[in-house]
Amino acid sequence: MVKKNPNLSLSLSPTPSKQSLEEKLRNSSDSELLLGILRKTVKHPVCVKHPPAVKYARCFLSELIKKHEAAHPEPLDELYEALAEVLTARESTQGHRSYLLPSGDPVTLSESTAFVSHGTTGLVTWDAALYLAEWAIENPAAFTDRTVLELGSGAGLTGLAICKTCRPRAYIFSDCHSRVLEQLRGNILLNGLSLEPDITTTSQSPRVTVAHLDWDVAMVPQLSAFHPDVVIAADVLYCPDVILSLVGVLRRLSTCRSDQRAPDVYIAFTIRNPETCRLFTTELGQAGIRWEAAPPHGRRLFPYEEHSEMAILQLVL
Repeated sequence: MVKKNPNLSLSLSPTPSKQSLEEKLRNSSDSELLLGILRKTVKHPVCVKHPPAVKYARCFLSELIKKHEAAHPEPLDELYEALAEVLTARESTQGHRSYLLPSGDPVTLSESTAFVSHGTTGLVTWDAALYLAEWAIENPAAFTDRTVLELGSGAGLTGLAICKTCRPRAYIFSDCHSRVLEQLRGNILLNGLSLEPDITTTSQSPRVTVAHLDWDVAMVPQLSAFHPDVVIAADVLYCPDVILSLVGVLRRLSTCRSDQRAPDVYIAFTIRNPETCRLFTTELGQAGIRWEAAPPHGRRLFPYEEHSEMAILQLVL
């Protein structure tokens, strides 16, 4: 059973689920339905502790009130009280997004409220990171007791989900933007993981590190020091220059473990522009890197754009 997640992600847009909600509101003679929605969203303990962006909460509650008023003439005080709390809250450039894993364990991220902030898109979670996290949760053996290097970790959702569900031996988050690395460290600590060399790390927890990694300047000695068994990346195919840099660092990673097998590589991306995807596979071919599409996973656990087409390529370095 897919759990509700406290990211205020309940769909209130013109979809079949909207019609279902409106029908239930019209046919409901008490307030339990709406109170249940509040308890699973803005009043969920995780959201109370780590509030989402004020603008998002305000829009969500306003839409929920509209739907209630369309079905019932009597107002529901709890809805208006929740909205009043949000209206008096201070706007911030940061907000929280929280997701419930199948175990019930939450992953909470502090993120920028803007898609582009501080000159980078790495301060928010993109759809392919959610898609890759879902795939990892369904395929834990790919990560269990292995050292994972993530390229372009961004806000950290994928890595945190893997650390909490797949039991890797070690996990290296990496990025090249100083503001992203700062937020990333904060999100790791926010989720109860320790950063090396923290002596409080338990044997049950993976060894977690955060590395500054510029794909254009990272050479074989630096990459070899990570000793990766698995390399992953999500939503990093967004322009030709970045694709060339990514293929370059993958080529250097292929030479890092001459005495052992090369690391397994999984690259997840949203197919926004087919030409960009073709450029990536063409560059892989020219670098001698074979690839195949990983089978899609069967469970959707997290909210993301319904019509987004996403894929994961498994590379053979």
